[in-house]
Amino acid sequence: MNPLENVDLLCPWCSEPISLMIEVTEPEQEYTEDCPVCCSPILVQVSIGNQERPEVRVEREGG
Repeated sequence: MNPLENVDLLCPWCSEPISLMIEVTEPEQEYTEDCPVCCSPILVQVSIGNQERPEVRVEREGG
């Protein structure tokens, strides 16, 4: 299993498509990452399900 997985999402600030590299070795994660398009802070929440596929939620940080 590859420890990193690419996930395509939309930025909650500018609605532009973005790609995030998610580390799938941690079952639960929460961190902030800046949008590569508009530079706004995004709260990223990751949980790894039984299929070892990440479920990723993004929302506006501080907004």
